[in-house]
Amino acid sequence: MTDTGKRQFRLRSQDWFDNLDHADMAALYLERFTNYGLTLEELREGRPIIGISQSGSDLAPCNRIHVDLVQRVKDGVRDAGGIPIEFPMHPIFENCRRPTAALDRNLAYLGLVEILHGYPLDGVVLTTGCDKTTPAALMAAATTNLPAIILSGGPMLDGWSNGERVGSGTVLWRVRKEYAAGKITRETLIERVAASTPSAGHCNPMGTALTMNSLAEALGMSLTGSATIPAPYKERPQCAYQTGKRAVGLVEEKLKPLDVMTRAAFLNAIRVNAAIGGSPNAYPHLMAIARHAGVELTAADWNEFGYHIPLLANVQPAGEYLGEHFHRAGGIPAIMTELAGAGQLDEAAMTVTGKPLGETLKNLRRADRKVIYAYDTPVRQKAGFKVLTGNLFDSAIMKTSAISDHFRKTYLSDPGKTDVFEARAVVFDGSEDYRSRINDPALNIDERCILVMRGAGPVAWPGSAEVVNMQPPDALIKNGVDSLPTLGDGRQSGTSGSPSILNASPEAAEGGGLAWLKDGDVIRIDLNTGHCDALVDEEEIARRKQDLAYAVRGSETPWQAMYRASVTQLGDGAVIKGADEFRNVTARLPRHNH
Repeated sequence: MTDTGKRQFRLRSQDWFDNLDHADMAALYLERFTNYGLTLEELREGRPIIGISQSGSDLAPCNRIHVDLVQRVKDGVRDAGGIPIEFPMHPIFENCRRPTAALDRNLAYLGLVEILHGYPLDGVVLTTGCDKTTPAALMAAATTNLPAIILSGGPMLDGWSNGERVGSGTVLWRVRKEYAAGKITRETLIERVAASTPSAGHCNPMGTALTMNSLAEALGMSLTGSATIPAPYKERPQCAYQTGKRAVGLVEEKLKPLDVMTRAAFLNAIRVNAAIGGSPNAYPHLMAIARHAGVELTAADWNEFGYHIPLLANVQPAGEYLGEHFHRAGGIPAIMTELAGAGQLDEAAMTVTGKPLGETLKNLRRADRKVIYAYDTPVRQKAGFKVLTGNLFDSAIMKTSAISDHFRKTYLSDPGKTDVFEARAVVFDGSEDYRSRINDPALNIDERCILVMRGAGPVAWPGSAEVVNMQPPDALIKNGVDSLPTLGDGRQSGTSGSPSILNASPEAAEGGGLAWLKDGDVIRIDLNTGHCDALVDEEEIARRKQDLAYAVRGSETPWQAMYRASVTQLGDGAVIKGADEFRNVTARLPRHNH
C-alpha cells in the first residue's frame, strides 16, 4: 500500500481535491464524486487517482472482456492504496466499422489525450485488445506522459473447424477462395468463419490485435508475459489485478511512458515484430507512436534492424499454431529471450515493471520448440518487413514472413533473378471497382499479373482500408492459382497470409505514382535493392501527370472531413498533422474551469 506520508511530491490530483489556495474550487471538484459513494476522506488524503480506460462494450466484442476484467484492475489499485476511476474510451471494432476502423484510431487518441490532460488523474491503466485500441492508447500515453500501463484483453482460445485449427480472420481468406472455386456453399462459408471464434478475446492468429499487444510488451509498456494470455484463462484476471497494483507503483516512482518508450524500445519492437511474423499494420502504428513519443524512427530502421531477423513464431498466418498455443509455448518473453541470446535485443531498455527488460526475462522456462523456434534454426530466415521505394511511391512495405514456398518458386526464383520479378499491372480504383471487374475476362489476368489497388489510402478512403489483399479471378482459383502479387496504397489485414506490397506513400490521391499507373504497365520488384518501379519512361510519366485528375469519394461525416484535412501518409504513421508537437502535456496543470 502506498504511504502518502513518505511521498516527497504532491500528486497531480491534489490540485483538484486538496487545493490549498482555492478551497472553493476544491469543493466544486470534490462534491460530485461523492454522489456515487466516494468519501471526502478518500479523495483528500493523497491517494493516487488511477484512471481506467474502458475500451470494452457490446459494440467492441474483441474488448468486451474488459467490462468484467476492470473489476480486478480496481481491486489491484485499491490494494496498492489508490482510488480507481473508470471512464469510457471511444469504441473500435475492426471487423464491423465502415468505411474503416482506421478513422477511429486518431479519434480515440484525441479523446484519451483530453481526458488524461483535463481530469484529476495521477496514472492510468489503458485497456486494449482490438487492433487500433492499442496504438491509440500508446499514442495518448506518449503525448500526455502520465504514468501509464497497458492491459490487453488477450486472444481467443484456438478455433477449430472440421478437425482443423483455424484462426479468426485467417480462415476467411481461405474459405472465400473455396467459395469462389465453387467448393463450398454460402452457408458453409459463414459457419466455418464463425467456428474460428470460440471464446471471448481478440483475434487468435498473429493479426494486428495480437501483434500490437505483443509489441506493447516489447516496448516495455505492459507487464512482461501479459500480452498473449488468452482471454478466458484465469491468469488474465490475475494479470489485471497485478496491473492495477503496478499502476499505483508507477505513480509513486514517477515512472512515465517517455522513460520507457525510448528509441531502444522501438528498435526492440521492430525486432520482435519480425520474429513473430507480425502484422504489416505494425509499421504505421509504431511509426505513429514513435512520432508522438518524440523518437526518431525511419523506414531505414525497419530494413536495418528488422529485415534480417528470422521468423521464430510458428503462428498463423505465417505458421501453424494460434495465440493459445503461442502463450503456452512461452509467448513474447520466450521470443525476446531468443533474440537476447543472439544479441538482437537491448536488455537495458526500461519497462513499466520498474526493471530493465533483461531483468524481467531471467529464469524463464524453456520454449516449446514446436511453436517457438530457436534463433539458429528458425521457421524461416529474414522475416522482417522489406521497405521498398521507387517511382510509384516513396515508401511501401512487404511482409516477407508471409512469402510462401509457392510464391517464392513462382515469382522470386527465376534463374539469375533471385528475389526479383516483373508482372503486368491490373489496376483497380477502390474495392468496389475490384469486386465488379475482377472476373472480367477482358482483363486477361494470368499468373504473371500484379493486382494494384489505389484510392485506399488515408485521404482517399478516408482512413486507409484493408483492401490490398485481393484474390485472383474465380477462373484462376478453379485452376489452382489461389494467389497473385498485389500492391496498393491501402493496408492489409494482419490475419492475411498474402505477401502484398502495402501502405504505398504518398497515396494516389496525394500525388503518388499509383495515380498515373495504367493497366498493362510492367512493374519490377527487386527485393535485393529494395526497389519497386513501373517500367515506364520519364517522358511518358510526365505526360500522364499533366493529364492527371484523380478524384475521390466525398466525405460522409464531419470527422471524415476533419480526418482528411489533418492526416499524414501511412509512411509517416497516418497521424494528425501537428499533434506530435504536443508532448508531456500533463506536466503543466490545466486552468481552473470556474
